[in-house]
Amino acid sequence: MAQAPKLELPKLEVSVNRVDAEARHMYEVDATATVAAPLPKVWRILTGYERMSEFVPDLESCKVLSRNGNEVIIEQFGVARFLFMSRTIHLIVRATEQPMSSIDISLISGDMKHYESRWELIPVPETGGTKIVYSGRLLPNFYVPGILGANMIRSDIEHMMNAVVARIDRRDDASRRGGQTPSVQATPAIQVPPPAQQPAPNPPAGQAK
Repeated sequence: MAQAPKLELPKLEVSVNRVDAEARHMYEVDATATVAAPLPKVWRILTGYERMSEFVPDLESCKVLSRNGNEVIIEQFGVARFLFMSRTIHLIVRATEQPMSSIDISLISGDMKHYESRWELIPVPETGGTKIVYSGRLLPNFYVPGILGANMIRSDIEHMMNAVVARIDRRDDASRRGGQTPSVQATPAIQVPPPAQQPAPNPPAGQAK
């Protein structure tokens, strides 16, 4: 029997548009990618907020401050890089979850004049994978080079999406050990090194060794 042709996963697609708002530049972002991983795994990783900094570039820390039903308050520290400059970004955001479907993120406070984003997850029955749609609107409250700003933000979004896709499609270590999947909120064990051995003291002068 002839084998059915293998379905190719669409490549990552990213677009960034600059629009004028309040005499400043707002950036509208759209990105789409399809992963081989099933929907439950994608959802588990995208809602494992406190582990995001392990694989998302320039995200230094991500901490859950509170959770109330499907609303999660998150504090993030990251770095924005523009040419030879870099700036620390601090945000507190609200994530509103619609399980196995979408995550809407809105700004509470921080180094943005406006920030909102949305993750939408769509099952792909033909492959058993998942289509990920990311969209956002952001207006920094600091200077962004007007001519190069859209290209820089596009590059940042591409790096972020590529990192997320790579993490989602990575085979979990637990699956190789027999399918036991750790909780995404689990804190890795801290390895404490054994105490260093102290060298034996030299014998007093004149004493036989």
